[in-house]
Amino acid sequence: MIKGKYLLTPLLALLATPLAAQSFRDRLPEQEVVYFLLPDRFENGDAKNDKGGLKGDRLKTGYDPAAKGFYHGGDLKGLIKRLDYLQGLGATAVWLSPIFKNKVVQGPKGDESAAYHGYWVTDFTTVDPHIGTEADFRALVDAAHARGIKVYMDIITNHTADVIDYREGVANNYVYRSKADYPYSRRASDGAAINKGFKGEHIGSTENFAKLTDQNFAYTPYVAKGDENIKKPDWLNDISLYHNRGNSTFMGESSTMGDFVGLDDIMTEHPRVVQGFIDLYGSWIDRFGIDGFRIDTAKHVNPEFWQAFAPAMLARAKAKGIPNFHIFGEVATGDFDPVLTASSTHIAKLPSNLDFAFRAAALSMLAGNGGTDMLDRLLMADPLYAGGEATANRLPTFTGNHDFGRFGHFVQTAFPKASDDELLKRTILSNVLMFTTRGVPVVYSGDEQGFTGDGGDQLAREDMFPSKVDLYNDNNLIGTTATTASSNFDTSHPLYKAIAELSKLRTKKPQLISGKTVVRSSGQKPGILAYSRVSPGAGEMLIAMNTSTSTITARLLVETDSQNWVAAGASCAVKPVAPGSIEVSLPPLGYAICEASKPK
Repeated sequence: MIKGKYLLTPLLALLATPLAAQSFRDRLPEQEVVYFLLPDRFENGDAKNDKGGLKGDRLKTGYDPAAKGFYHGGDLKGLIKRLDYLQGLGATAVWLSPIFKNKVVQGPKGDESAAYHGYWVTDFTTVDPHIGTEADFRALVDAAHARGIKVYMDIITNHTADVIDYREGVANNYVYRSKADYPYSRRASDGAAINKGFKGEHIGSTENFAKLTDQNFAYTPYVAKGDENIKKPDWLNDISLYHNRGNSTFMGESSTMGDFVGLDDIMTEHPRVVQGFIDLYGSWIDRFGIDGFRIDTAKHVNPEFWQAFAPAMLARAKAKGIPNFHIFGEVATGDFDPVLTASSTHIAKLPSNLDFAFRAAALSMLAGNGGTDMLDRLLMADPLYAGGEATANRLPTFTGNHDFGRFGHFVQTAFPKASDDELLKRTILSNVLMFTTRGVPVVYSGDEQGFTGDGGDQLAREDMFPSKVDLYNDNNLIGTTATTASSNFDTSHPLYKAIAELSKLRTKKPQLISGKTVVRSSGQKPGILAYSRVSPGAGEMLIAMNTSTSTITARLLVETDSQNWVAAGASCAVKPVAPGSIEVSLPPLGYAICEASKPK
């Protein structure tokens, strides 16, 4: 027997307590089921704020419900209206894309788009009027908390909206200018020393940055007339608090010092910025009692910033009576790279990160023809996280999102001749994987209604309320004959029902929250993927799925004292062979979730 080697999670008694019997404040981050949404694309509860109180055409108001890159009318009141829908799905936390006031429209002439997504912030201190008011946000938090649902805010420290321009910018295509080619300290044409004594942005002292008096080291930055005080807090209007080196190539030093596709890159090394953001985001915790932060573009910020910021936020939350505040960063990659995700828990000391490696593994196994051994490879990297497997267990896992595209799109692309039944089964398997392996499952709004999209970014940001975007409405959704032209809050949708059942199962079984994940069978081709979740004092849970299109019967290793296997929220087509061995038979793209009696 090896059960003594399994991770004994702190507060095991709490984990064994049904979620319904717990205060929402007591739940640990790994106990949540997260639902992620863009308020503008979720539900329109108040048509009066569709234009954000502005007048004029879409370039003035940002509102054009027929265009994929403009505001569509969703808001916080609409989300409050649909909290019962989220609760029925089993969501215990809702993560909103940024709600702060944004620069309404950006982009070159003829290629403009609006800030419906929330990532082009000018005022970090208040709510964007397109989606509501601070009173609406308070009402949302209160209503969610009354249902035991936590609220996570999406925050940004890497950049603001594109307000700063460069005198030489257009002529040079805003190409990144490196520190080697354009050093901070240099000689002027008359021989005078400029920024003399500045030792570089990596020396984060007030004394050092006081010597950075000239901002024209790479480009000559300026702000257009009328925009000098557009940002809040006011310190964000200081041009000296930005890198001003041109557009990032997302490689080398430009990854943390270049403008993110033109957005003003904040000099997060500066002590004024560090304290400013601690004060700013701490005030949102104090004012609204929110439960967590998802950090946008976290890998594009210097790690020293996070080393100061994350502990300060956890302390601020604890002082507010929020002991289990969840912070997770976006360390984005389109590849299977768990080392990248793990490294920032050491270098930046972020408590947790979105698990992009899980997404890559799920796509390979279930929206592709990859082997089932991708799960082995994912779990093998778990000890690399700071805190090891305990940290890996609270990584938010997902199969698709608003940036990289939906699982439904990738599975349709990989299997263009597949029947809708096959696509539905593969999608259900992706959710079984997400809800029963280690980590915190995140459902992207619309996935539970079979949304597919046409790719990433704007192509994956469909409306849940009736859409007027032709590019969305011509998509073939999975598991339904409906389209996005109608309202999509169907609680009878097979994916909604499957996710609701998985959520219910997860909340009842501590093994699925804290148990060690032990792979029982995998291979280099589509076929059987089987793994156990084992916790001290609880019966072994076995999850087996068939990622192939043929019926498979196989024998699986289990714990020698596991017996009396029964179905746990799904079929359990297994039979004992000998102590420590069972036989499972699964149809094409089928699965089983079984539980053994508690060991004596």
